[in-house]
Amino acid sequence: MKYLLFGMLLSLLGVLVAIVIWNIEMVTTITSGIGFFLIAISFIFSGVLVSGDRMRANLATESVEDRNQRNNVSFRSALMAIPSFVVAILFYFLLK
Repeated sequence: MKYLLFGMLLSLLGVLVAIVIWNIEMVTTITSGIGFFLIAISFIFSGVLVSGDRMRANLATESVEDRNQRNNVSFRSALMAIPSFVVAILFYFLLK
């Protein structure tokens, strides 16, 4: 729950920065950029971007604690990305 709140804080910060520095049309770009950055972190930590043999080798050599920590970082960064995408979609349809 606190990661969703942190994601909401990041999207609010993105909205405020976009409005203060640029104009309201940049809100969708800034908030979706934040969301894509957090999704990229989630992809990197989950191991989705490697081949099957590399994933199998990584799973065989890492400990259970390391795997749990890696999965937690991946899940938490994906949770933080959700509010940014919701705000970007809302502003896209409101400004259209």
